[in-house]
Amino acid sequence: MSPARAILHCLAALAILTGFLWIGQGSGSFPYPASSFMIDQRPWILYGAILAVAGLGGLVLLRRR
Repeated sequence: MSPARAILHCLAALAILTGFLWIGQGSGSFPYPASSFMIDQRPWILYGAILAVAGLGGLVLLRRR
């Protein structure tokens, strides 16, 4: 695997993890840090879901090639 593909795999995985973090903070399930502006803010659930799906799509595209 080339270094560029490895970096893209890492970025896609990071997007998935960040998306789940945003979902957790937006729903109030993961209230850390306590001063975060994202806690209990419902739009962040949608933003996190979009980011996680984009990361998953990136992984699927990388695996097909």
